[in-house]
Amino acid sequence: MVQAAIWFIGIFQKGGEVFTSLVTGIIPLVIVLMTAVNALIALIGPERVDALGKFAAKPGVLYIPLRYVVLPFVSVFVLCNPMAYTMGRFLPEKLKPAFYDSAVSFVHPPLGIFPHVNPGELFVWMGIAQGVEQAYGHEAVAALAVRYLLVGLVVILIRGIVTERITAIMWKKEAA
Repeated sequence: MVQAAIWFIGIFQKGGEVFTSLVTGIIPLVIVLMTAVNALIALIGPERVDALGKFAAKPGVLYIPLRYVVLPFVSVFVLCNPMAYTMGRFLPEKLKPAFYDSAVSFVHPPLGIFPHVNPGELFVWMGIAQGVEQAYGHEAVAALAVRYLLVGLVVILIRGIVTERITAIMWKKEAA
């Protein structure tokens, strides 16, 4: 009975440790990043940032790579995970799901070259890199990192296009 009580309270103690790590780790980081981004937007001018979102939201094939490759790449590289998703706020509602899908799909592929973009998941890349290095050598890790990044760019473009189409279909059904 004593062991069961110790086990039971241990669950809540572990939960408290996790909560404390969030309060002292990622929460302050996100708040500081949000403050910095808001300050940067204030310096640049919200109207200019909105104009970039409107520019990326223009219809046409030429703007699709801007929306689903360039914008997610810049937001993930500069803002990192999870702050990168906030860049979608400058796009119109109908394009936000596709941007989010592209951005969330891109927080892992650049890890091999830009580890700052998603440090919480760096251990996954490091484990893979260690295995590749042992099997094929150090040069293979660099080649894998570059390929992972390039494939990630192609994947986020495809996901953005597909999600944009799915969203359009769903909105038409909802309007009917």
